[in-house]
Amino acid sequence: MSCIKLILAITIGIFLSLFNANGQNLTLSGRFLDGDDTASLIGVTVLLTNTQDSSKSGWTTSDDRGYFLINNLYSGVYNLRATYIGYKANYINKISLVANKDIGTILMEQDAAQLKAAQVEAFQKRVELKGDTTEYNAKAFKVNPDASAEDLITKMPGITVNPNGTIQAHGENVQKVLVDGQEFFGDDPTTAMRNLPSDIISKIQVFDQLSDQSQFTGFDDGNSIKTINIITKAGKSNGQFGKIYGGYGTDERYWTGGNINYFNGTERISLIGLSNNINQQNFSTQDLLGVLGTSTNPRSGSSGSKGGSRSGGGEGNYGGGNFGGSNTTSPSNFLVGQQPGISTVNSIGLNYINKWANKLTVNASYFYNNSDNVTNTTLNRQYLLSDTASQYYNEIDQSQTNNYNHRFNMRMTYDIDSNNSIIFTPKLKAQTTNITSVDSGLNTLSGAKLSSTINNYTNDNSGYDFNQNLLFRHKFNKQGRTISLNLGSDINTKTGTSNLYSQNEYFSNNDSTAITDEQTQSTTKGYTVSSNLAYTEPLSKSSIIQFNYQPSYSQNNSQKTTDLLDKTTEQYSQIDSLLSSTFDNIITTQKEGITYRLRDEKLNFSIGVNHQNTMLNDQETFPYSLKIDKTYDNFLPTATFQYRFSKNNNLRLFYFTNTNTPSITQLQNVINNTNPLLLSTGNPDLQQQISQTMLMRYNITDAGKARTFFAFISYNPITDYIGNSTLIANKDTTVSNGVVLNRGSQLTMPVNLSGYQNLNSFFTYGFPVKFIKSNLNLNAGLTYNSTPGLINNVLNRANTYKETGGLVLGSNISQDVDFTLSYNSNYNIVRNTIQPGLNNNYFTHVADFKFNLLPWKGLVLNSEVSNTLYTGLQSQYDQNIFLWSAGIGYKFGKNRLAELRVAAFDLLNQNTSITRTVTDTYIEDDRTQVLKRYYMLTFTYNLKNFRVKPNTSK
Repeated sequence: MSCIKLILAITIGIFLSLFNANGQNLTLSGRFLDGDDTASLIGVTVLLTNTQDSSKSGWTTSDDRGYFLINNLYSGVYNLRATYIGYKANYINKISLVANKDIGTILMEQDAAQLKAAQVEAFQKRVELKGDTTEYNAKAFKVNPDASAEDLITKMPGITVNPNGTIQAHGENVQKVLVDGQEFFGDDPTTAMRNLPSDIISKIQVFDQLSDQSQFTGFDDGNSIKTINIITKAGKSNGQFGKIYGGYGTDERYWTGGNINYFNGTERISLIGLSNNINQQNFSTQDLLGVLGTSTNPRSGSSGSKGGSRSGGGEGNYGGGNFGGSNTTSPSNFLVGQQPGISTVNSIGLNYINKWANKLTVNASYFYNNSDNVTNTTLNRQYLLSDTASQYYNEIDQSQTNNYNHRFNMRMTYDIDSNNSIIFTPKLKAQTTNITSVDSGLNTLSGAKLSSTINNYTNDNSGYDFNQNLLFRHKFNKQGRTISLNLGSDINTKTGTSNLYSQNEYFSNNDSTAITDEQTQSTTKGYTVSSNLAYTEPLSKSSIIQFNYQPSYSQNNSQKTTDLLDKTTEQYSQIDSLLSSTFDNIITTQKEGITYRLRDEKLNFSIGVNHQNTMLNDQETFPYSLKIDKTYDNFLPTATFQYRFSKNNNLRLFYFTNTNTPSITQLQNVINNTNPLLLSTGNPDLQQQISQTMLMRYNITDAGKARTFFAFISYNPITDYIGNSTLIANKDTTVSNGVVLNRGSQLTMPVNLSGYQNLNSFFTYGFPVKFIKSNLNLNAGLTYNSTPGLINNVLNRANTYKETGGLVLGSNISQDVDFTLSYNSNYNIVRNTIQPGLNNNYFTHVADFKFNLLPWKGLVLNSEVSNTLYTGLQSQYDQNIFLWSAGIGYKFGKNRLAELRVAAFDLLNQNTSITRTVTDTYIEDDRTQVLKRYYMLTFTYNLKNFRVKPNTSK
């Protein structure tokens, strides 16, 4: 630790000395805003001409916040000319430059004739490529007046929304949504898409957002995330908009909530809230996982091993679709899809964005949610044994999970001057979860009973996680020369108390019964400190080199104490050493690297290598004394290749390598007996795994014909993959540390295995269908996954292949006629090396048609019919389900902003939820209780009050 402190001190000293370095070249900066609504203008062309010597001129374009900066200028007098499509040219003459200068904010005036022509041209364009960004024109995708942002994007080629609310763009999960370049409720894409109306949106941009430091240096560090940026319409940046709603229905079903947005130029405040008992949530499922990692019943019977990775070869959740069409007054339109079980949800959130004193931009959000979920699940699992016989595990579970989650995010950007800036991003999550479950499980072999269990389990957990990053960025006067330093830290704590009472029966020649009555106290604490120093130096006009150094230090402590009930005192006071442990884990990493980048008009290429030294120090002090010290040295190459064939045609290739050090849970050698028939433990002998990631992205658009094509392929092989080793006892067996494994029971632990690989692909082609005034998007993909696992020390490879195909036909007729027809199919092939007799093929599809019609003054009709088919599962799980929902509403009042609506959900009463999971050790089918038919009356009031500022441009 002292070594790292010394390194950081030297690093900061060097950094500060460089910060004070002065160059001889000058800079000119400023910002362009719309003269009417002060919206940021992106891509304004700025031409700066020296009045004495035209060779000393310069030019640039404004960034996503309207700012521009021109470097390498000489002292003198300059004339500035700024041009932007749809706006009158702006001239500033005789700018005297003797030092670095900021000319402040420039308001540009719209040109009515030019803007009209630009709008006509833009209407014809559906998709454009702008560098690495794919930009969709919202005007080319017509939706009804009440549609949400999600309704809009589902019509766009390459963008899909899964039933669970996950957004995918070009085959990758979207992890963040921005609004005009600013974060909206932190890293939760669900909230933005469900709470912003489509009628304020001008453009949708899809891109891979680099980390703040990578954006500054221009070098991709492999930590980019798929991001959507919503660009609002001119004139929609000043005003109030949103809605409030409330509904009550049969079976005491209810829902109420709303969202109110106050936009005043750069100041934006959003308030959202929701309360219902119809399984709807307006936040990401990540909030349910939170800092505790799970909000569902953690019984081993359904969650597999706690020690190793549970990478299923194939997995699918099939259930009825969501009702509501495109009308946001539907209970499910801007909310996450149907969740297993029955949930009561309460949530409230606040988001604030503003720019203070022209240099400080503040973005902060707070979100609270509470989810009370009740589930009834039937589970059937078939194990892949090495002989011809098959062992089955069947379980019936009833559980209730009550989750409370707080989430706070902040981002502060301070522009000291044109060359220096600071970004501070603190994040805090706090969570409390209470679980109660009763489940019964049965192991059978060739139809004969092996063992059974009845478990009563409670678990109360709480925890928090606080992390922050402080990034300091400095640009030298020499273009391309930069230095930046990021300082990060993370502190987390998790505590929990669980009680388990189980009655276990073991069937053999001498049947036996065992009772378990225990209480477990667990505490996990950890912190991490890290830094990243990056320096870039231009080698020529088209090439640049980066040097980086990243030290980090992480310390974790885990204590688990399990006490058995003392029947004499009726207290939990008899410690069970097999189920108790105290474990410390320290990871020290030193990482240094060099990367070279070459870039010209069409080519952007980089290649680099990092050397990483990792020291792992583990110490167990209870129940045994064990100390393990390990050192890893790795060379981790990286490469990127981007080629632009034309303005609308580009290819991007990426190659990254990284390591994954085992977690403290995977290392801790302590038994988890949440389900006494399915035990799990850690493995202190685990090695780190090394992962390679290869990506290809190809885009081509024809703006004139409104045709688009996207292709995405990824390949991910892992060396020393952390998988599972499962021992299934065919007789009573004593394993390590004196653990007795009864016949039919199993013990799972993480082990390092070779041969893991994953291949993913996604292709989409979109084009207009003129004769019905609609847009058609065709999707296809292939996924291959090979997961190794040990079953009774015999290696099994679960190879799964999934072929996907689908289409989306979205109307583009008018706001009064809005329909979407979609179809998605999955054909799954499962192949196992250990028992080919259990090879299996199964097929699923979901077909959906929804429409929203405004046939007459104020009358709104909508309906949705979906068909879910799955075949090839176990006979009792093969289903063909039709889910039909419909509603009728009437808009009234001033500007018809109020609406009264009657809706029916699941008219045929067929809704269900079935899941198939394929892993390296078993194939499992689950059926979970879901919400059935109900009727609801809902009142909604829309708020739309936009104002236009007087034109103050000159």
